[in-house]
Amino acid sequence: MLRLYHGITSVCSIKARIGLAEMALPYDEVILDLQKGDQFAPDYRALNPAAVVPTLVDDGLVVTESSLIVEYLDRTYNDARLMPEGRALGVATRHWLLRCLAIHAAVNTLTFSTVNRTRALATKTPDEIEAALAKMPNPVAQAKRRDLFANGLASVHVAEALATFRAAFADMAATLSAHPWLSGPAFGLADIGVIAYVDRVERLGFEGLWHDTPAVGTWLAAMQARPSYQSEVAARIPATLAERQRTEGAAFWPELQTIWTA
Repeated sequence: MLRLYHGITSVCSIKARIGLAEMALPYDEVILDLQKGDQFAPDYRALNPAAVVPTLVDDGLVVTESSLIVEYLDRTYNDARLMPEGRALGVATRHWLLRCLAIHAAVNTLTFSTVNRTRALATKTPDEIEAALAKMPNPVAQAKRRDLFANGLASVHVAEALATFRAAFADMAATLSAHPWLSGPAFGLADIGVIAYVDRVERLGFEGLWHDTPAVGTWLAAMQARPSYQSEVAARIPATLAERQRTEGAAFWPELQTIWTA
């Protein structure tokens, strides 16, 4: 039996859950409370030393990194049906899965420079924030998070994140001008790979970022209409939490829009 360690609202966890749902694969789940720091527990770090989610365990085989997880599941249990046929579409899909690393970093930046920063500063002392940061095993990620908490949208990481999104949305729009899905004529792994990140941008109230590339919003709506999204995102993230995130995030949109258009 497959076992997935994940967080309910974690974007990478959402990607893995959507993949499992699209492939109709049963699995056991272990839900980690990331706000409480479950990811830093010794037993979990033995599986995932980076202390991030998700982690898939398949008969003793530990698979980390969400893009690798969905590609592994498709190849191992789904006869690779979600990997498009043909060299060009196959390479393009694998490229999107690789780009998810940068896109995830960009989403992380926007989340922690806005909503998560506000919540942390309102509920934790500086010493408590520093203690939480000190638990992060990656010193580069730790330094980035510290800078985001210190500087908010003025952080240099925000400009980097917006550059990542600008390129990604332009490339998405170009692909979607030729095909209905990022994966090509048929829904596939590229769509699964990217959905959670674009969805998070909308959930933060930042959908204005694709004002000039409206095909991104059309694709997002098609993804959100799929049963996999409804079961693994809409039904699992409490409506009150979603509303709070959007309300808090939308307050930052005017400042973020100024940076984006500059």
